[in-house]
This record gives sequence, C-alpha cells and structure tokens, in this order.
Amino acid sequence: MTSVVTAGGISVTIRGTVVDESETVLDRLASDGVPSSLSSRNAKLWGPDAAPLAARRLGWLGLPEMSRSLPDRIAGPAEEFRDAGLDRIVVAGTGGAAIAAEAIHRTAARTGPDAELVVLDTTDPHEVSAVLAGDLGRTLVVVAGDDVGTRSLRRVFGRAFSEAGLDRAELARRFVAVAEPGSELERAAREVGHHVVQAETDVDGRFGALGVAALAPAALAGTDLLALLDEADRLAGVLRQPYDNPALALGAALGSSALGGRDKLVIADHGSGLHGFAGWAEQLVAGALGKDGRGLLPVVVEGVESPGFELTGDLRRLILGRRPDEPGPGREAGVSVAGPLGAQFLLWEYAVAVAARVIGVDPFAEPDTGESRDSTAALLRSEEGAAPTVVRRPPALVSDAVEVHAPEESLRGAKTLGEALETVLEDVPDRGYLAVLAYLDRAGDAAAAGLRPLLAARGARLRRNPVPVTFGWGPRYLHATGQYHKGGPPNGTFLQVTGSVTADVPVPGRPFTLGELQLAQAFGDQRVLRSLGRPVVRLHLRDRAEGLAQLTEALS
Repeated sequence: MTSVVTAGGISVTIRGTVVDESETVLDRLASDGVPSSLSSRNAKLWGPDAAPLAARRLGWLGLPEMSRSLPDRIAGPAEEFRDAGLDRIVVAGTGGAAIAAEAIHRTAARTGPDAELVVLDTTDPHEVSAVLAGDLGRTLVVVAGDDVGTRSLRRVFGRAFSEAGLDRAELARRFVAVAEPGSELERAAREVGHHVVQAETDVDGRFGALGVAALAPAALAGTDLLALLDEADRLAGVLRQPYDNPALALGAALGSSALGGRDKLVIADHGSGLHGFAGWAEQLVAGALGKDGRGLLPVVVEGVESPGFELTGDLRRLILGRRPDEPGPGREAGVSVAGPLGAQFLLWEYAVAVAARVIGVDPFAEPDTGESRDSTAALLRSEEGAAPTVVRRPPALVSDAVEVHAPEESLRGAKTLGEALETVLEDVPDRGYLAVLAYLDRAGDAAAAGLRPLLAARGARLRRNPVPVTFGWGPRYLHATGQYHKGGPPNGTFLQVTGSVTADVPVPGRPFTLGELQLAQAFGDQRVLRSLGRPVVRLHLRDRAEGLAQLTEALS
C-alpha cells in the first residue's frame, strides 16, 4: 500500500504498514482541527502547561513572509563588507540556526559573488586554529549566540584581529552580532561598535531555519534568500488544509511511528541535493521530541546501503530524495520526502510540531539542555580546572594510541581495544541505541565519522538485532541530540571520543583555554549522563590520527 501527498513543491510518500498507522492519526488530527489551529498559532495545541512558552515560540510559521525584509535590511552593510574584501564569513554560533546556515550555503542558489562560509560551532582548538590560520584579511565573524563557547570564540578572534594589526575601529567592524532586541548580546555588541542585525523574539534556533540567525550569514555569503523563501512560501499556502497537506502527513507518520514503538527514525539521503540538511533535521527531531521519557531518535546514516538502514522492529526508515527500487518482502515500509530546501525547512518544522502533539510533549521546551551547561560551568570554576580534574584518573585499558576510560567491571576483563568495543556494543539494552560523541576536529579528524558505520556493522554481527548507532560532533550535539540523550527514553549507551591537544588556544580574559573548555564540555555532559544512570565509556586518543586509524582497524 502506498500513499503519496504532493503539494507546495513537496512530495511525501508513505509505504507499507505505515500508511494505515499514519492515516488513523491523520484523521484524528484533521477532525481536531489541528491544521487550522497551528496555522493560526494556537498555543494551546500542546496542552495548558506548554501554552505560555508556545505563545512566544510560534513566530517561525510567519518567517517565509517576515524574512523577506532581511535582504534590504542588510544590503548596506553587506555592500560595505564586499567593498572591503570581506568575503570569508565565519559563523560563531550554536544550535539549529548555525547548522541551517551551513546547509543553506552548501545547497541554495547564490546571487552575486560567492563568498566562503565557515561554521564554527565547536571549541576544538585544532579546528579553530585551522580557521585562524586562514586569511584573516578577508574574514568577517558573525556572532549568533551567547553561550560560553561562542563568547570564547569572539574573544579568540578579537585577539587574532588585533595581532594582525587592526586598530580598535577596524576590529569592531569585523564582527556582526545577530541578537534579539534588548538582549545582553545586543547591548554588548553596540557598546563596542559591532554591526547588529536584530533577530526575531518569538523564534528559537531549533525552529529558526528561515529566521535571521540562519539567513543573515548565508546572505552575507551570497545566498539568494528570496528564492529560498519563495520555496517555503509555496508550501505555506497549503498548511491550513486538513488533507493534501504533506507536512501534516509527515507529522502523522512521525507521531504514529513513536506511538507504535518504532522510536528510531533512520534518515538516509538518496539524491535529494540537500547538502547538510539531514544534520539539521536531526537536531530538530531529537530536541523537539526527546523529553519526558518519550521521543523519536533520529539516526542519520551515510546512505541507503549503509549499516544501520536495515528494517528492524524499532526503526522507521526515512529517505530524503527518491526511494530506490528495493525488492523483497517487508522492505517497502517507510517514508520518503522530496522537495526544495526552503520548503523542506518549513515542512519539517510543521511536521515535528504536529508529531509533538501526537506524542504528548512540548516541542519548544528544553528541560534537560541546561544540565550539561551547568555541569561544564562548575568544572571551569573548580579549583584545579577541568582538564587536571579528570585526565589524572588512570585508564582502565591502554592500547597504543587509545586509552579506554570506563569502570573496570564494565569492560569485563577485556584485554584488547576490539574486545572493549564489543563489550560496549553488547551492553546496549534491547531496543536501545549507541551514541558516538566525538570531541574532535570536524575537518582534521573527519575519519571519526567513519566509526558510526563500523560500529553498526560490528553490532549487527554480534547481536541478533542490529544496534542503532548515532554519531555527533561535540559540542555541536549538545544543542542537537543532547536533549534526547537526557530527556528521551533511558535506553542509550554513550561512547565519547576525546583527543590530545598539540597546540592549545588561550581564551583572552578567561582562566581557561579552548582545549580545557572542550574537555569541560565533554566531562560535564558525561557527569550528567552518568548521574541519570546512562553508561558512558570514553576513548581518549593520545595521538588523534594514529588513534582513529587504530579504532578503524579494531572495528574492521
């Protein structure tokens, strides 16, 4: 059985048993008047407790129209930046907006000169150092956030510009702050003479792919914003419809999957042309739905042939793009979504908001994200500092360039790295998952992402039912799947990967370096996970390249 819903430039195809499950939910959503209520920004859709926050977080529904003024708002400064030769845009920010900006730059059409865009939502000193080593004479920094990592990057780039010979006035012009009116970030930015682009006050980053924080850096890098917004606007026109509404159909499919026990959403791209979009969808689904012990865990895999995309009892498969031919009984069930980037952003935001109602959670609350942030802050305030506090503890196992840090009893006498990794996989609970959390350099240590399919393949060989394996870069994942890890179903096992720092980066005006901050973020999250009873094993790479090669060999 197949159901295809096409409208507004989007096509959602649902196959197999998913059709009956989702249509039951879809009929209930239509009879409850959810499409018109959501389009009218009814804050009571998620219950009375969620209404106060929802009333301040539904501005994303109007962004396809509201954001059309942004190109004119930044036209003057953008021209000044281009005339000054500032065509290397570095985004210092976190969360969904930063990931969306990266996906937009990689996917959307350009107008005018095509500038470089680099997203730095990391505190890894190797990754930051590589960006600092680029052409600072062409660099403009867009600050979109006010967390400790973003503030630290602002200080690091300020010193780098100063050391490059910029005077105070020139240095001030190298920063653009995207900030809500009246915020501390806006006040501080105006005080030192940075250009400020005011952001919406009723949109958070998770649902803000078409908001200022995502679009401003993309526009400065040459993106055709109006074309992107046109794509979204075509879909916006059908969102009130109870039927022939692809966003409502997708929301019903996501919600019914979670209710039916298929609480892992395995996402594979198959020719969608949406580069980096799966990572944005991952943070939206996990953060909006993973709370109160419920949720839908996104598992982004490399492709439809990758380990982990096999159909099992607790998985719902979703393809971005067109579904390939896939013969065989029982392998047809799943969802595929096709359409342009602007419409996809709005589609998924709407669908996830609908799925939250079906599951029974508040899509805008983030009840568990502050715990890791507070734990990190406590480590940074500690007398000895974050790094000495934990690194001095002896590892349970050392294998050449890799240290294994775990309670000795959890390794059950493992003598080799391969045996230790197998114990981690064996200890993932039934219907659980393994999350690989790599506090490394996304560019220089890119091989770390290859651990996900290797672990998934090894888990499938070890166990009768394959183990869903997710992968996230730290600290990026703290603003993405981190909410689900702590607030979703308590069935996760966590494998952190940290690495030695060969050249650290001091944070001006602060008593810590980026390397110490990164380690504090890793250990802060580890401490929270363990306090919740979640198993955490840490692999520390004494040499990053050698350690990753060794891990790859142990899993091959």
